Amino acid sequence: MAQLMFYERPIALNRERHKDLRLKVVENHYAFARNTNALPITSTEFAEASRDYPIVFVGGADGSFNVAALVGLRDNENLLVDENGHWESGTYIPAFARRYPFVLATTDHDEQLTVCVDEVYPGLSHEEGQALFDEHGAESDYLKQLLQFLQLFHAEAQRTSVFANRLKELGLLEPKVIHVERNGKKQTIQGLWTVDAQRLRGIDDARVTELFRSGYLSWIEAHLISLGSLPRLVARLDEHTQVSDEAGPVAPPEAPVVTH
Repeated sequence: MAQLMFYERPIALNRERHKDLRLKVVENHYAFARNTNALPITSTEFAEASRDYPIVFVGGADGSFNVAALVGLRDNENLLVDENGHWESGTYIPAFARRYPFVLATTDHDEQLTVCVDEVYPGLSHEEGQALFDEHGAESDYLKQLLQFLQLFHAEAQRTSVFANRLKELGLLEPKVIHVERNGKKQTIQGLWTVDAQRLRGIDDARVTELFRSGYLSWIEAHLISLGSLPRLVARLDEHTQVSDEAGPVAPPEAPVVTH
């Protein structure tokens, strides 16, 4: 099985081998996502995610593009997951993380997508939690709902990839570099891209119609709005850390002034 982000030992669910398997969400459930600063995200999540995270485009080594939500500004650091494995209350959790420990993936011997589970997840047991199969070996209602969620996520992820690559084809993406400095040590986040608003305003009417009819314009708008979340992400860093981009230093938002 191809290596999957977050999954240590993903195995295909089998109604015989796993007929008594149950899942209980553990207290430190999101500890698996603690050491990442970006998570893939789909277009249907843009509106909600834009309130909490900068949404950026990411160029792959093969030249393909996709979309990610920035959850940190330094390597191996998710600013939304605390030391106890809790995701910050009141913030949006990307579906990419919510699907764990399950995933749709292909096995080494089969190209067809199948439901897999990370067998090292501590909430898996034969005693507690939601049953994955009933007493007859059929999929439980819980597993059916889970499968529907995984299929929807997979379809939306493919659709989002098409969207990202179309914007690249249209020349609407520009590279963005973020610099992080703490105690004299500098770190640079590269490989990020954002929509160039000026180029977007300059495209011809036919392309505007294409982007509108496909729903892409609303996704672009959510992406551009989300970039305003960068200062809020900076606010989660300690006071000794400095962050800058092409426009200069990025400061955390000032506390609102309350008047009576």
